[in-house]
Formats: sequence, C-alpha cells, structure tokens
Amino acid sequence: MRVRLKVLALAAAPVLALGVGASAEAAPPPRAAAAGPVAGAQPAATGVRPRIWGSNSFGELGDGNTTNRFSIGPVSVVTNAVEVAGGREHVIALAADGTVWAWGSNQYGQIGDGTATNRPTPQKVAGLSGVTMVATGHYSSMALLSNGTVMDWGYNAFGQLGDGTKTKRSRPVAVHNLTSVVQIAGGRGHSLALKSDGTVWAWGDNQFGELGDGTVTTRTLPVKVTGLSGVVQVAGGRDHSLALRSDGTVWAFGNNTYGQLGDGTVTNRSRPVRVGTLTNVVAVAAGAYQSVALLANGTVFAWGRNNLGQVGDGTKTARHAPVQVHNLSGVVEIACGRDHGAAVLSDGTVRTWGDNEYGQLGDGTTTNRLVPVPVPGATGVSAVTAGRSYTAVL
Repeated sequence: MRVRLKVLALAAAPVLALGVGASAEAAPPPRAAAAGPVAGAQPAATGVRPRIWGSNSFGELGDGNTTNRFSIGPVSVVTNAVEVAGGREHVIALAADGTVWAWGSNQYGQIGDGTATNRPTPQKVAGLSGVTMVATGHYSSMALLSNGTVMDWGYNAFGQLGDGTKTKRSRPVAVHNLTSVVQIAGGRGHSLALKSDGTVWAWGDNQFGELGDGTVTTRTLPVKVTGLSGVVQVAGGRDHSLALRSDGTVWAFGNNTYGQLGDGTVTNRSRPVRVGTLTNVVAVAAGAYQSVALLANGTVFAWGRNNLGQVGDGTKTARHAPVQVHNLSGVVEIACGRDHGAAVLSDGTVRTWGDNEYGQLGDGTTTNRLVPVPVPGATGVSAVTAGRSYTAVL
C-alpha cells in the first residue's frame, strides 16, 4: 500500500527539488531547478491535461467513471496542471493558476472538499492560495505554500496532518511549528518536509522509525530527523523514508523488512543510514517496500521487495542493496506506485515495470513485468507520478 512518489527537477547544487539533476553524457541534460521551491515539473506555463491509467475503483482516473483502464487516457476537467501527485487511491493536481484539484477516494476527506464522498471527476480544493507544490500520503494530501508553510488534510489517525491532533480533516489545516519549507512528501501514515537549511522534519506514524528521530514514538507535530544535513530531496514509502544529500548520497530510515533501506540488512532503522555505496544520485522515489534512485548518467537503481518485479532487474528476488534496473537509460524522472515503477526518458516517452494487476503499467495488458516496458501513446511526457495501482503523467 503506497502513496505516491513524484519527482521534480533537482539541481546538483544543494537547492531543493524533487527530480532530475546533473546532465548525463549519453543523453540531453535533465531539467534543472532554479533556486528556491519548485512548483513541479512544468511542461508549459499554461499547464497541460493530465493523462492516467490503471485502477479506477474509487474514480482515481478522474474520467467520470469507475472502470479500470489498461492504456493511457485523459483526466476530465483539469486542463492546466503543472504538477500531479498520487495517493493510494486519490490524485491531486496543482494548476497553472495556483488552484489545487483532487479526485478519487475521499473516505477520510483527502479530496479536501469538506465531504467524505468519492469523486470520479476533479474537485477544487477550497481555502488554498499561493500553492507551489503538492504531495500525498496514503489517505492524506499536502500543499506547500509560497511562504514556506504547509497545509494538510485527510486521514490523521497517526497525526500525519501535523496539527497536534489525530482528528481527520476534510479541509486543509496548517501544519504547526513548521516554516521555511521547500519540499514535501508523504508516506502511509507519516509526512516529511525539507527546510531551506537542508534539514528534514517529520511527523505522524513512527512504529518502524520512519520519522528518523531515534525513537518509535508517533508524533502529531513535526520533529527534526537526526543526523541529516545538506539534504536536497525527500521521499516517503509505506513505512520508510529516503533523503538525498547534495553530495549525491542517499540515506534511509524506517521499515526494512524487505531491504528497502538498501543498507544490506533487513534491520529497521530509527536513524538515517546510508544506502549502499550509491553516488551521483539526483533523485529518489519510494514505493510500498521498494526504493528507486536516478543517477546523473540517466540510469536507475532499485532495491527492496521484488515479488512482482518492482525492482526491475529481471528477477523476483528481494534486493537488500541497490541493483541496476535493466534496459533503462536516458531517464530524466522516476516515480513509484505501491508495487510498480515508472520512468520518463529524455525523449518524452515512459517506461514502467512491476505489478500490473490493474493495468497500471499502461501496456494494454495485466501481465506483470520484471523489466521496464514502453507505455504506448505516452509521448511528450515531462512528469510522472504513481499511486497504489495507477500511473499518471503530464
């Protein structure tokens, strides 16, 4: 069970961002971030209509019905998205005009429209302005504002909304005691924020140490992750967290049952540990129990659970340390769903791998794939995100 992981543009310098970075010699330079917060991978100043495929049980494809789709198709209503983020079974989009839209499952108010009614078409999230970035947890949603503060809404049983309570919210509320934020990310029951000084703050569920504060104590307010500095991107898995530092190394903490922390063990960690010997990393993403890293040369490495091929190395063997994803080069952006992965190539096409039970790989089948396969019709793509069993692109 996963959230989303979407990756935006990442500069090689210690500037916040979420996605691609230094140029690969064999491919055109990936998109680089400007200094300061990044509002998302922006295909055009006016935005574009999101395209999506996979499971649609709760209306998460945003096409007005609940029929699964095994190939790429358009989302309704929203035509000017500059960023999309995928939760377990809901999606949120940041539009070029600064409005935020959401659709899909709404059991816990994660759509942010004041109700608990599932929405198969996008609904505008009320009470938000100055939004520069969006992110999701399992059943929660997040928005980063231009003033460096964060708004959350949805499920809150673990305190993942950061408002000092465990009360679910169907409209956005401010995360307490948090300023100067430049990037946000969510996990199943925890949330992460990167500050402009390169420190990481976390709140919510902590049963596996996913808050990285050296304890397993749940937190309803943000706490500082210990021993981390110079961070330029964070990502949240089901119960684990990833942090990319400006020196190109990756650090992880939380649940390690399947080796998703990449330190060669299956020992849970309540403090950050380094992921293998990875260097020159420019972006990270996390699935339920797997993790993925994009290198500056356009190749991708993955580790963790692999029962459905989500590591992409042609096997179903769990990997406790990073291995290279097969048949991928020239990658500029990565994302993870619960048990599948996705990558955007420099030519604007998309590759996917792993679980395909609901057609989330977009290849027109429901066959799991142990190595990446192309998504027919996915051209001109600049950004990708994934949820439990669906994938979306801009």
